[in-house]
Amino acid sequence: MVNDITEYDVVGIGNAIVDVLAKVGEGFLAERDLHKGDMTLVEAQKAGEIYADIIPEREISGGSAANAVAAIASLGGTPSFIGKVHDDELGQEFRRDIGAAGVDFFTNPLMQGPSTARSIVLVTPDAQRSMFTYLGASTHLSVDDIDEKIISAAKIVYIEAYLLDDPQSAEAMKKAAQLARQYGRQVALTLSDTSCIERHRQELKDFIHSNVDILFANDEEICSLFEEKDFYKTLDMIKQEVDIAALTRGEKGSVVVNNRIKIFVEAETVEDAVDSTGAGDVYAGGFLYGLTHGRTLGTCALIGNIAASEILSHYGARAEVSLRGYVRNKLRQYGKTL
Repeated sequence: MVNDITEYDVVGIGNAIVDVLAKVGEGFLAERDLHKGDMTLVEAQKAGEIYADIIPEREISGGSAANAVAAIASLGGTPSFIGKVHDDELGQEFRRDIGAAGVDFFTNPLMQGPSTARSIVLVTPDAQRSMFTYLGASTHLSVDDIDEKIISAAKIVYIEAYLLDDPQSAEAMKKAAQLARQYGRQVALTLSDTSCIERHRQELKDFIHSNVDILFANDEEICSLFEEKDFYKTLDMIKQEVDIAALTRGEKGSVVVNNRIKIFVEAETVEDAVDSTGAGDVYAGGFLYGLTHGRTLGTCALIGNIAASEILSHYGARAEVSLRGYVRNKLRQYGKTL
């Protein structure tokens, strides 16, 4: 059965998290034996201890898929989001923030049980972010929350691999992929981070092989997935699994793989990178915006790179200016339009 009516460019499905950002020195992490550069899952008590020792710079709705669809909205697209919050103060803040960003969010909140998820993002002077995440209510996303009408109304269903960290959420993401196939929609997946891949490598490979049309990852993640040190070898490995792979490489830009075609796109220059939080998510949002608006794959990657460069220039994973205006002005330098 195929529904030919689409109301959304993309529906994102992922952990609904409130990001708490703070600047810290290298010593802060070392003194507390906190691992740098990854997303580490913590219990509520540990999250509370870290929170008590920081001065938050900003608190805003976050989560990988939520950041990506917020970027799509900022570019002028029409996204929706499916994720679980508690009906508590942070949950209400998440709902307000994502709505204000231009994203439809209809998932019913938890009325009892664990509180809304939060991710404490510690940013060191080298702009690296270390995330310590309490998943809380987000792990209660279930197959009942996967709205068939929303899936059928979206051109692309974008899923984050972090959902595999909870069996109930994992079933929800599989249900979403199944419905996407039923309605003839494309499925996109982000690998999230290397620690997530290490926890679920074979399950991820199976899911990608069976369900995924478009894959997002950075160079470390794609190498981890295939347990291959040579990034360039992974380009030939992934082309056998998905129609499109969009792979970011930090200052080296990004690479798009489409069958035998490999497109290398240079990174945008960022004079003073402040914080890398969410850059990969916003790249994915920019890429998907371009894809759902008929742009070439090279232009999709260029839009993603430009959008990510705005995120690198400040703290937090949400744009501080309209991405539509920001990206459009940059594209003019390349003789392209948004």
